[in-house]
Amino acid sequence: QVQLVESGGGLVQAGGSLTLSCAASGRTFSNYAMGWFRQAPGKERDIVAAINWLGSSTYYADSVKGRFTISRDNAKNTVYLQMNSLKPEDTAVYYCAVHRSRYYANLGDFISWGQGTQVTVSS
Repeated sequence: QVQLVESGGGLVQAGGSLTLSCAASGRTFSNYAMGWFRQAPGKERDIVAAINWLGSSTYYADSVKGRFTISRDNAKNTVYLQMNSLKPEDTAVYYCAVHRSRYYANLGDFISWGQGTQVTVSS
């Protein structure tokens, strides 16, 4: 079993930046792809970004391409989400998640999520 703890959320003005972190424990972190999801009030949880086990391949939802960057540090068992040029529509609870395998090809195969961190972007 893996435990995931997100941090770094907060309140930011539109156009600003935030960096989220997700610390993992309880499993060999470096063996698995990781992802970030978000859920806005009244909406489903959607994937935002994913990264493979080596950090050599990434995926981004169209809504965040060019603004968000996912990265990982396997030595620190941590995955990051750098968010730039934030918009009010980015407001959501952000969750990190661990994938079933080293590769994120099947985006439906994330198997465990953290508790989430709130990101609020004011206009």
